[in-house]
Amino acid sequence: MKVKKIMVLRLMLSIILIVCLASCSKKSSSKNSSRATGWNVDGKKAGSSNKKQEAGPGLVFVEGGTFTMGKVQDDVMHDWNNAPTQQHVQSFYMDETEVTNFMYLEYLDWLKMVFPPSEENYKNIYEGASPDTLVWRNRLGYNETMTNNYLRHPSYAEYPVVGVNWIQAVEFSKWRTDRVNEAVLEKNGYLKKNAKTTDVSAESSFSTETYLKSPTSTFGGNEEIVLKGGRGSKKAKAPKADKDGKITEEKNVYAQRSSGIVLPEYRLPTEAEWEYAAAADVGQREYNTYKGQKKYPWSGGYTRSGKRQSKGDQLANFKQGNGDYGGIAGWSDDGADITNEVKKYPANDFGLYDMAGNVAEWVADVYRPIVDNEANDFNYFRGNLYTKNKIGADGKIEIVTKDNIQYDTLSNGRIIARNLPGEIAQVPVDEQETYLRQNFDKSDNINYRDGDKQSTKYYNFGSSDSDDEKSKQEKSMYNSPRHNVTTDSLGKMVRKYDASNKRSTLINDQVRVYKGGSWRDRAYWLDPAQRRYFPQDMATDYIGFRCAMSRVGPKAEKRKSPRN
Repeated sequence: MKVKKIMVLRLMLSIILIVCLASCSKKSSSKNSSRATGWNVDGKKAGSSNKKQEAGPGLVFVEGGTFTMGKVQDDVMHDWNNAPTQQHVQSFYMDETEVTNFMYLEYLDWLKMVFPPSEENYKNIYEGASPDTLVWRNRLGYNETMTNNYLRHPSYAEYPVVGVNWIQAVEFSKWRTDRVNEAVLEKNGYLKKNAKTTDVSAESSFSTETYLKSPTSTFGGNEEIVLKGGRGSKKAKAPKADKDGKITEEKNVYAQRSSGIVLPEYRLPTEAEWEYAAAADVGQREYNTYKGQKKYPWSGGYTRSGKRQSKGDQLANFKQGNGDYGGIAGWSDDGADITNEVKKYPANDFGLYDMAGNVAEWVADVYRPIVDNEANDFNYFRGNLYTKNKIGADGKIEIVTKDNIQYDTLSNGRIIARNLPGEIAQVPVDEQETYLRQNFDKSDNINYRDGDKQSTKYYNFGSSDSDDEKSKQEKSMYNSPRHNVTTDSLGKMVRKYDASNKRSTLINDQVRVYKGGSWRDRAYWLDPAQRRYFPQDMATDYIGFRCAMSRVGPKAEKRKSPRN
């Protein structure tokens, strides 16, 4: 009898425990309850809204993964600048096409409107951003038609922009970031409607980072333009009344990163990202098998289509032989003699157009012959220059004005603005950020394990930091020419050409990688793994660019759990 009572008692206790656990579970799963403290919190701030990143204008999604970087199918050049390495790239977004003349002209028109070249403080901004149209000229060729028309004639509007150096491509990407986020904030009611075209001026332009750090500093602090709480938007929620019926302002006055509507920056893709996206090995999966890496962005080892509807058509715009840039008229023709309109050739398996041919493309990386996969095999990139916001004497962030615009004089004499009014001034990180860190120890990491003290046998470890500049140059890893362009006290340009016969290479910290073949290249360069380099401050008639954007959140939109 006792045993039965004990069993009944245990059963009752078990039922009570299950009910309690169920009740607690129900409470902990409440929409506004924190899983950390159990406190009631704003669901959006707690991250429970799980807002997904939207693709920016012109971008397509590229799901990340692993691939063999630098696997060149044909290495007839034997230049030893590629060795296959296993790399992993995070998911990201990339421009569907190269940046076109029309897109770049929108940038130039905005600069001319906001920073009139007629004003002394701004005279170099528009000119510094303009493509070099003289790249079309040839000593023994008549190309004046392209020199005069290629950038601005409407017939070339959807052709890829050329004559843009690496620095200009980076500045365009920064401008695009601000214009896109300006439109996003306006759409969501955080900026006055049409302010981006009617109220913008040199001293009141919009910068994404400035808005996030100090919203009241954007548009010159004009509260009629920078709105609070997203008011004025159809999507904005009406203010809620408390238990006493009193209506209060929303706590989140301005849009923040936690709002989930501000997009990450547009930028140049890294070399690893570009090569991964161009190869598009995602299309090599069939019936749960992987067929191996492709030679070109399309399947097969030939440059002509094998499909019945388009059999024999060229799949890219490239030079087919000596004196043959487009084939015989009306037959065996790739449809172009110079560049061609974007989207004229089939997209690869990621939906990206012209990842081979048309124009080669700038990527973000500083060039080095070797990719150091021993140091890193995840989102590989060489070229990190870490900076931080400049803090003024008053303890506040310093905003660039017309009086402290930073201009760079390039080696060819061109003057380019590296920051614009309304942006936050940047300075290199210092010991305050690097002290006792294990992952980085300085601002400039371009020469990490390749050009620093540990990587050259010629470095004099007994020398001091006070050695003259000439001595330091002789000890550098890459002994390349150092041309110098400066201005004297009267503002006149002084050019010093390095004619030393001791220079042994053209590689330095100012040369950047460019990828993909162009209309001037033979089929050899259409292989996504091929890589070349060019000075970052020079431009050509065969190098263009496209932008990328990092993805935040999950690797892919829809992915079943392995347990399902």
